Amino acid sequence: MSENIIHDEEDLRFYILLQEEEAELTYTYPETEVMDFDHTFVPEDHRGNGLADSLVRCGLEFARSNNYKVIPSCPVVEAYIKRNPGYKDMVHLN
Repeated sequence: MSENIIHDEEDLRFYILLQEEEAELTYTYPETEVMDFDHTFVPEDHRGNGLADSLVRCGLEFARSNNYKVIPSCPVVEAYIKRNPGYKDMVHLN
């Protein structure tokens, strides 16, 4: 499945348009140069197609390219980082 991920910096989210629904990854900036990925949602009819992974990868690549550390508050983001240890160096340690 080819998806077009849109980054809405004003609404603090990455999303994919799916007919009349959206899959999304939301975030906040709790500190300077820190992104907290706090919520991932994929509509039930579209689950199992890798959309959440695509959104998380896009969010992490955005963070990396802007030298942000990340807080994986969302369990989906946390699990993705565990499966892809190349992103572990980006996790913000308190």
